[in-house]
Amino acid sequence: MSFQQLDPPLPVHVLDRGAGYAFAVIDYGQEHHLIWVTAPNETGEIRCAPNPRVRLQANWTMGRVKPPAVTAARDGACVSEVPLTAAAL
Repeated sequence: MSFQQLDPPLPVHVLDRGAGYAFAVIDYGQEHHLIWVTAPNETGEIRCAPNPRVRLQANWTMGRVKPPAVTAARDGACVSEVPLTAAAL
């Protein structure tokens, strides 16, 4: 297992949790998703999110548009790639 602090934190959007910043990544090894340690802007909670649920936020200076999964989630479409379970919270 490894823990890597991100410096600077990355602006991310966690599906079903909203926009915020990822400030660390936990890697449990090859049989597991990366776990992003995040702080959503809306609640300020510390949340751990599995890799398939994390998207980089849009950045027009980098040419990165809003991820389709984020737009679909906002519009109420079912976009879950991985079921959100209690273990993932």
